Amino acid sequence: MIPASPSASPSVAYGGRPNILRRAEAWLDSKGRKAWIAAMVLGFVFFWPVGLFFVAYITATNRWSSDKMFGCAARKHRHHHDRYAAFRAAQPSGNAAFDSYKSDMLKRLESEQTAFEAFLQRLRAAKDKSEFDAFMEDRARDNRTTDAATEDSPKSGLPRTGEY
Repeated sequence: MIPASPSASPSVAYGGRPNILRRAEAWLDSKGRKAWIAAMVLGFVFFWPVGLFFVAYITATNRWSSDKMFGCAARKHRHHHDRYAAFRAAQPSGNAAFDSYKSDMLKRLESEQTAFEAFLQRLRAAKDKSEFDAFMEDRARDNRTTDAATEDSPKSGLPRTGEY
């Protein structure tokens, strides 16, 4: 299928081929961190403004972070990430039946999420209580054995060693 116009596909420009800078960027992305660093070093070696440009570009596009420059999976999905998807999901679609279904489903999911969070809170509280009760029982048991050991010792009128 042929697009209706050259501007219909954003990745294709200038006679059906991607821009050379975009191709170079994609090639460096596919090679990973070492390729970006090598290009930056070579830029400094041959002509320092080119190396400075690489540093600025890598910093501006946030390629120093692990999800861009250091993560292979992030490179594959970088262009598919849409930061406004949640905003658009909340907008009405124009279909009244679908919009009512979507609002009912969202309300049901929110109530289920609230109930699940309450359940998790009760579960954590029960776990904390059982751990605290076990700690107090161990402490009481240790105190009973310590008290029993002191009762078994002979009670003479003489002070023990170290007492006055």
